[in-house]
Amino acid sequence: MGEPDVSFFGCDGEDDKTSADYCFDSYSHFGIHEEMLKDVVRTKTYQNVIYRNKFLFQNKVVLDVGAGTGILSLFCAKAGAAHVYAVECSHMADMAKQIVETNGLPDVVTVLKGKIEEIELPVAKVDIIISEWMGYFLLFENMLNTVLYARDKWLTMDISKMVPGDASFTASFKLIAERDDYIHAFVAYFDVSFTKCHKLMGFSTGPRSRATHWKQTVLYLEDVLTICEGETIIGSMTVAPNKKNPRDVDIMVKYSLSGRRCVVSRVQFYKMR
Repeated sequence: MGEPDVSFFGCDGEDDKTSADYCFDSYSHFGIHEEMLKDVVRTKTYQNVIYRNKFLFQNKVVLDVGAGTGILSLFCAKAGAAHVYAVECSHMADMAKQIVETNGLPDVVTVLKGKIEEIELPVAKVDIIISEWMGYFLLFENMLNTVLYARDKWLTMDISKMVPGDASFTASFKLIAERDDYIHAFVAYFDVSFTKCHKLMGFSTGPRSRATHWKQTVLYLEDVLTICEGETIIGSMTVAPNKKNPRDVDIMVKYSLSGRRCVVSRVQFYKMR
């Protein structure tokens, strides 16, 4: 696959922020955006979804939530959007404006610096909201609530199918051993599907798929489990935003194994900070 058909450039960044500044404004740093842009699975999937479904974007007003460098906004503009409003709260918004200028699209893409919850758009409604809101483990440091806020405030169509509370859930699992071995950890990952395209498109962040910058989340076990081929681990995973900081994630895993060599039933707690 070729590289995205947009122009980017670098500069001598002034990387003199303190660690506290980095925590609160980490997306002002070029490194994290470079990692995401070079994630071919991520970037090319979004590009293919937009370019191969241009009929969805032509003559539409688009809102890009958490635009970063503006890559998705440029894709939408090149797909025929009437106008794109790219909202980015970090200092990367200044670079996004330059990138838009370099690509000759300042009349189509407007970069707005600020938080979605605090800015005002020049329009009352938008036809499409696009965002790459997903974090590690899908929900760590994600922007889901911000996207839902933008949907409720600006999206023309009423598709309020999801609410912020849906980010808290419990899911059961069943794992069947493919061989005799030892288990030291569970591995969590997520799949992404774009379901409204002519052809179903998406990607997986799983260990058997092409690597992405999301990688996988490893949940180490307190005990090493000895398992034999064909034996089954059953359990459940409960996920919820941390009460003090909703961008953090609390995880509870219940699991049990009744095997020939190992019998265990345990509950473990994890925190993503």
